[in-house]
Amino acid sequence: MRTVDLIHKKRNGGELSNEEIGWLIEGYVQGTIPDYQISAWAMAIYFQGMSARETADLTLAMAASGDQVDLSPIPGIKVDKHSTGGVGDTTTLIVAPLVAAAGVPVAKMSGRGLGHTGGTVDKLEAIPGFQVERSTDQFLQQVRDIGIAVVGQSGNLTPADKKLYGLRDVTATVDSIPLIASSIMSKKIASGADRIVLDVKTGKGAFMKTLEDSVALAQAMVAIGTEVGRETVAVITNMDEPLGPSIGNALEVQEALDTLRGEGPAELTQLCLELAAHMVLLGGLAATYERALQQVTELLHSGAALAKFKQFIVAQEGDGAVADEPGRLPQAAYRVAVPAPQDGYIAAIDAESLGVTAMMLGAGRATKEDQIDLAVGLKLTKRVGDRVRAGEPLAELYTNRIDAEETDRIKERTVSAFGFSEQFVEPLKLMYAVVTKDGVQYL
Repeated sequence: MRTVDLIHKKRNGGELSNEEIGWLIEGYVQGTIPDYQISAWAMAIYFQGMSARETADLTLAMAASGDQVDLSPIPGIKVDKHSTGGVGDTTTLIVAPLVAAAGVPVAKMSGRGLGHTGGTVDKLEAIPGFQVERSTDQFLQQVRDIGIAVVGQSGNLTPADKKLYGLRDVTATVDSIPLIASSIMSKKIASGADRIVLDVKTGKGAFMKTLEDSVALAQAMVAIGTEVGRETVAVITNMDEPLGPSIGNALEVQEALDTLRGEGPAELTQLCLELAAHMVLLGGLAATYERALQQVTELLHSGAALAKFKQFIVAQEGDGAVADEPGRLPQAAYRVAVPAPQDGYIAAIDAESLGVTAMMLGAGRATKEDQIDLAVGLKLTKRVGDRVRAGEPLAELYTNRIDAEETDRIKERTVSAFGFSEQFVEPLKLMYAVVTKDGVQYL
């Protein structure tokens, strides 16, 4: 085979075979195919697309390019959950113990955040003593013992995806649905999940800004899952405003604990129950979605999910008392109210802008080397559709440094993320659609 022939074939709209795709990925990882040729191939995909079969073959080739986690020693159907990224998105910390309490084993590898707030691993490290590093044997044994483990990504998972993503980032080929879908799904498949639930965000604070593009991405990922025998369900959810009011690591852990006590924000609670119900259904522990939803709702309100979270914290050497005393989490030294500049209704909240504001406070990383301040962030007091009066708080900043000039700048930036209207504004829709192998169901 010659790389130039495969670039030419894809450029002209042809379909590459499984062998051709595997040969390209193997050569790229081994360094026998140069960046400039893979760049040309990625641009050909950007314009010509890929069939469902090609996309599945690319996904499996990338998954096979490095280590693959074998979860077969864990009894039962292992169901993983992945979010395409959002602001104030604390769902994993709630959904994982909730699903584990229902009897579905949760063996999850999560990453750190880059930009906005931290990732799931960073949030867990806000719990004093919590250890995210575990050997494979410890990881598997913990899931067998208590039904849940969440650890940092380790080893050499999907090196082809890491190389290809870095190349796409500098060649204007990031926003190609086959390449996005195969990137996400290759990591899930390499992580060993039997079945997968996806939370695909849409809106200003999401990677996919339109519902049409979000549905197309969800369909591509569900098709990959179907093609490779990993049943996949995707829920399309709103990211035109932050999911929960808290943006920051310890703040989001506290919000997760509130939710596990049945006292969390309504939207966050509703979405977590939805995702958990799909996971329980895919895990074979409920006959219908309605029964799965009833089951996880009962587990949330009975305290069983909170008890599972506490058990999970202790198993990974964290301070289990945090479950009952959230004040043991890292606390910011200062709180600064951000007042509304006018009367009216909240017409819009720029989730992405507020995520960057949290990063400026120290809650996220601008570069991989940056250190996160786990205590800082911000907490919103208003959502789209809420009535507000001038001077009433829109949000509260949590910070460990007080510099009057910098604080004023961050307050101004926070206010600028809000849009106001004199007329009544309807609250935003939380969920738009559920995508399965049988099609799209709009909600």
